[in-house]
Amino acid sequence: MLRRPLIHALLAALAALPLALVVGLTAPSPALPASAAPVRVMPLGDSITGSPGCWRAALWNRLQSTGHTDVDFVGTLGPQGCGQPYDGDNEGHGGYLVTNVANQNLLPGWLAATRPDIVLMHFGTNDAWSDIPPATILAAYGRLVEQMRASNPAMRVLVAKIIPMAPPTCPACGQRVVALNDAIDGWAAATGTPASPVVVVDQWTGFSTATDTYDGVHPNATGDQKMADRWYPALAAALGGVTPTPTASPTPTPTGPSVGCTASYRVVNQWQGGFQGEVTVRNSGATPVSGWTVRFVFADGQRISQSWNAQLAQSGAEVTARNTAWNGALAPGAQATFGFLGSTAGSTNVGAVSCTAT
Repeated sequence: MLRRPLIHALLAALAALPLALVVGLTAPSPALPASAAPVRVMPLGDSITGSPGCWRAALWNRLQSTGHTDVDFVGTLGPQGCGQPYDGDNEGHGGYLVTNVANQNLLPGWLAATRPDIVLMHFGTNDAWSDIPPATILAAYGRLVEQMRASNPAMRVLVAKIIPMAPPTCPACGQRVVALNDAIDGWAAATGTPASPVVVVDQWTGFSTATDTYDGVHPNATGDQKMADRWYPALAAALGGVTPTPTASPTPTPTGPSVGCTASYRVVNQWQGGFQGEVTVRNSGATPVSGWTVRFVFADGQRISQSWNAQLAQSGAEVTARNTAWNGALAPGAQATFGFLGSTAGSTNVGAVSCTAT
């Protein structure tokens, strides 16, 4: 009488065992936490930011080495060399005036394409060169901040007191920069909000046009490092207060020939008897290039008096420009910009602009 209940109990246990195993094998695994989206940072400005703007490379690598690895530099423009690996996306448009960017509503399109959480803005050098009053420049700053907040109500804006300027062709430019920088603190205090703070980063103090630029305007390697060192603490602090919104970014597919480049010319500014020209070189191929050469012919006797970001030579009407040591290497789709000042008695037009990649 005692054996039958025992057998029944054993059979019941054995019958239950396969079910338990099946349940254990088919039970869903706990969901893995979603990866945090990187904080998207847009460097915004003119050639000091983007042509090539190698302070961005120094800043990016310092962020990486200090544990800020969840940062994505964004912009519709690509990297321009700088001799070290870095996230080179940016919105540094050589020759641009911040007043023109505001008046022509260029920023909303850039914001829509990149969706930044933080903007680093060093803008106004070309405006000061063009003798635009500080109040007009600050009004343009204000319009850009409004557009940033329309894109992201929690936008954090780091605005630079711009680096000093002492070009040989503009003796008044240095004091114009001082006047602009003196007005930035008050503007920022009136513009910042708790949800969208505006922080001033002093890039002017301690920066020397004699030792930290190669032409009185654009930073050399020493100047790039100084700029990166000034941006870093403010950006690191801003990163701690951002909750990024995930944004999918399409991966561009290289098209076109395996090796090649294109070049486009434009007049940035013009005055009585002179002008400022700019050429943008783009790697239009599917493989990296290590160097480039641009050629064009002036149509009306123009003569170049000063150039930057290229080794430029003129023989009669023919102009040849070769990359410098730091902006020759271009990944597919990346671009470099060089500029020059010239004299003219008539038009500023050029013939066809050609580019050869190496």
